[in-house]
Amino acid sequence: MVEETMRSFFTFLAHNKPLKKVARKTGLTLGGSHFVGGQTVEGMVDQVKVFNQMGMGVTVDCLGEEIEGTGDAKETVKLCYNAIHAIHEHQLKGQISLKLSSVGLELSEDIAIHNMRNILDEAKDHDVFVTINMEEYRNCGNIVDIFSKLRKEYDNVGIALQANLYRTETDVEKLDKLSPTIRFVKGAYKESRDVDMDDKSDVDENYKTLVKNNLLKGNYTQVATHDNDMIDFVKQLVAEHKIPNEQFEFQMLQGMRDEKQKELVEEGYNVVIYVPYGPDWYTYFMKRLAERPANVGFTLMSMVRR
Repeated sequence: MVEETMRSFFTFLAHNKPLKKVARKTGLTLGGSHFVGGQTVEGMVDQVKVFNQMGMGVTVDCLGEEIEGTGDAKETVKLCYNAIHAIHEHQLKGQISLKLSSVGLELSEDIAIHNMRNILDEAKDHDVFVTINMEEYRNCGNIVDIFSKLRKEYDNVGIALQANLYRTETDVEKLDKLSPTIRFVKGAYKESRDVDMDDKSDVDENYKTLVKNNLLKGNYTQVATHDNDMIDFVKQLVAEHKIPNEQFEFQMLQGMRDEKQKELVEEGYNVVIYVPYGPDWYTYFMKRLAERPANVGFTLMSMVRR
């Protein structure tokens, strides 16, 4: 009951237009600056440089949380262009990420594919890699299908898949022929029990299986986790099978487990920080808290430790 109440509360905040307007005007407040790389490209570049100087790469998440028309989708494309150009111009160690819904997936697949091709062309010209983020289950099948189509045309595109979904094992098998770069996450979205593994131990075991299979097939693997058990599992796996560090990376959210990030870098592993960027920081922040209310405690602990 408490969890559902908190989820409803943060969902209300995420979609509250007056609060969104205030957030855009006042800037990164309410702890937002701890977890968001910047509203502007200049702020994002400054943050990325800090991570790069610490030996970490980044994936700049170009935020587009509320898409109501083609104009909004074009704004996300522009945001992606700005990030790509900044990474190239400042010689940053970085890539970008985005949601297909932010470039028009829920308007039409054709719009989303057209915008993605433009982004991928620009990214290819500037030697920048692009990851398509995963979203709610209702969009999952379309996202996998569109990624498959784009992967046949582009080498600089990857996809995120969620270990909490029953379908993901099949998706990985289907995508294997494309030699995909896959970011594995446990899954932030709360879905119905017929599609979502509700038990944490089941999700953990599925996560390990997915990561292991993808690595053993020789595919580049982005291990997105803050969980010590998952990190230790990957360390042991790559040591046992002599998998080179060049075949995988650990990914963590900006503002989460700063000391662990530094520790992994010192141990010689590739570490990439997920850096949200754009004026929609407020909606992004509230949605993350709404998706998993347990993140509220985790967020507060991370802020205190910092």
